[in-house]
Amino acid sequence: MSGRQMVPPVFAANWKLNHGPSDARAFLQRFLALVPRQHDRTLLLFPSALAVGAVVEALRDRPDIQVGVQNVHTEAQGAFTGENSVQQARDVGARVVLVGHSERRQLFGETDADTARKVALVVQARLVPLLCVGETLAEREGGLVEAVVQRQLEAGVSLLDDAQAAGLLVAYEPVWAIGTGRTATPEDAGDVHSLLRRLLSDRLGERVASGIPLLYGGSVNRGNVQALLAAPNVNGVLVGGASLDPDGWASIVRS
Repeated sequence: MSGRQMVPPVFAANWKLNHGPSDARAFLQRFLALVPRQHDRTLLLFPSALAVGAVVEALRDRPDIQVGVQNVHTEAQGAFTGENSVQQARDVGARVVLVGHSERRQLFGETDADTARKVALVVQARLVPLLCVGETLAEREGGLVEAVVQRQLEAGVSLLDDAQAAGLLVAYEPVWAIGTGRTATPEDAGDVHSLLRRLLSDRLGERVASGIPLLYGGSVNRGNVQALLAAPNVNGVLVGGASLDPDGWASIVRS
């Protein structure tokens, strides 16, 4: 089961700690001039928290582009200075939430239990979680790819019932390929995505699992996006650095 024909492609841009409100408006003015409304693919944009409102406003007339946030806290409210909640994300106009990004796991010490809690809160807030999974270089070299990916996926959906789990998106992000210029080969990506599809099928059944978009993230660019999208069960891409330039991002989303 390839999964490519059953799921419209998803192109997600993660701006990380880049593009404040002014830069975001300038980016979108150029990008929207280059990319007309899309009907056969989904476009997602994850600005930094302080730019989300500006991006939502700039996209009022482009419902084909959904806005997300890069992170939420594990609690719905409380004395957590500097954090953002799922309800705040929804109120500002976000519709999707990144959960378990490799940088959150590696740099901020987020655990599988944290991702499970966040995914559950996102779903309860009627938002869509984009759950990220992926192994480090040491784990890959140690032959632990399948074990790590399975653990992270199963933990991420552990607090959801089957109906809730059917509504998420999943991104495979090998940690060793994030911002390093190294990219998993299409064969590597296809192997892990096929594993993810099988794990989701075991939980939800093949029909439901076949409709869950599986994205690849890790040094995606204009030069490799076509080959990655052609790999089995790769339904889209989660792009970091290559999404920061409107002309380059426009080229990728037209792939």
